[in-house]
Amino acid sequence: MSHKVVTHWKGNLQFDSDNPSGKTLLMDTSPENGGYNSGLAPKALMLSSLAGCSGLDVVSILKKMKVPFSDFRIDTYGELTDEHPKYYHTVSVEYHFYGDHLDEDRIKKAVDLSIEKYCGVMEMFRKFSEVKTSIHYHNI
Repeated sequence: MSHKVVTHWKGNLQFDSDNPSGKTLLMDTSPENGGYNSGLAPKALMLSSLAGCSGLDVVSILKKMKVPFSDFRIDTYGELTDEHPKYYHTVSVEYHFYGDHLDEDRIKKAVDLSIEKYCGVMEMFRKFSEVKTSIHYHNI
């Protein structure tokens, strides 16, 4: 399977990029780098892709396992190298689950399956950075 994404320059440092789903997003950079800060930053989008990929896995697995939770959030942090080309040398992915009487064992199993088996973006990140993960349970 292959994907095609078309990224079109919109002027200055702005780019529209599509997705095989047909949706588009605007990318830009900060004013100190010559942009308008009017869109999403390309490197940060990589962190969003990582969280989205793993999050889709985790929610799908938990639904199949019939594990209830009331909310779920992923905080992703990337540390860039100092020299060009700058890339994320270290990434931390924090999984936050909220709910009443969370089933920590099955939630951990779902997260581990995503991290170790299903999330292709996680596997890509491992090729160039150290990926650290943690799970946080917030019983309410």
